[in-house]
Amino acid sequence: MLESIKRIFGKPGTERDLTEVSGWAQRHGHGFKRARGDAGFVIDGLLDGKAWRMEWGPPQRGYIAGHELRLRMELDLASHAQMLLLSTPLMDTLERQTFEEFTDNVQTQIGTKTPEEMRWLVMFPKVNLGTLTALNGRFGAVASDPAAGLAWIDGPLANALEQATAGFLREQPPFVVMTLRGRVYLRVQLDAPDAAAVNAALALFETAVSEALRATAGSGDASHAWGQNASTAWQSLQPHDTEPGKRRR
Repeated sequence: MLESIKRIFGKPGTERDLTEVSGWAQRHGHGFKRARGDAGFVIDGLLDGKAWRMEWGPPQRGYIAGHELRLRMELDLASHAQMLLLSTPLMDTLERQTFEEFTDNVQTQIGTKTPEEMRWLVMFPKVNLGTLTALNGRFGAVASDPAAGLAWIDGPLANALEQATAGFLREQPPFVVMTLRGRVYLRVQLDAPDAAAVNAALALFETAVSEALRATAGSGDASHAWGQNASTAWQSLQPHDTEPGKRRR
């Protein structure tokens, strides 16, 4: 009954036209599934024989409003390779929120429910991006090993980021790319997905993946560990179970 009422009184045109995105996925040989209603979509593909997943839908992080595009891929990165790159406005916001939450409330430690993006800003030293003039003022980074973090960003990834600032990152939306527990993640606020933005985000993600492998090669034992608390970094959007407008974190 409730669903019938929603269909009768629901606003027309709320279901997004994803024909362009699904066509892009089909042309590139990727799998495409649409979530129910306006909840989003899931695209699966391969890079050098390894699977990646792209999802677009309700955000999983409070710092993203509207809709979120996210990608993930499991790699053979060293388990201690922890690197975080994010847009400067988002970095400033998260640093301020972290200070207010854990200093104003006189808390002495950061809880495990706090997203890694916030915890790492406190735990890890900043990566000096001063030599990467094209990124100055637009991106910030921290890493458990700042030298590895700089090696990851400097070069092709920095070039890809510079190109993205003229495209889907032009307005400096909330944006994160990070390596965690052997995986690489990308999140970006994207309210209206189109083939160009999706393609550009995937290209940037693939560069981040290849450069992470290069920068961390030989840095230690690899790990595929993915514990129960991994949901703090990623929660899968189920294409048939997610209702429109629900935020998952």
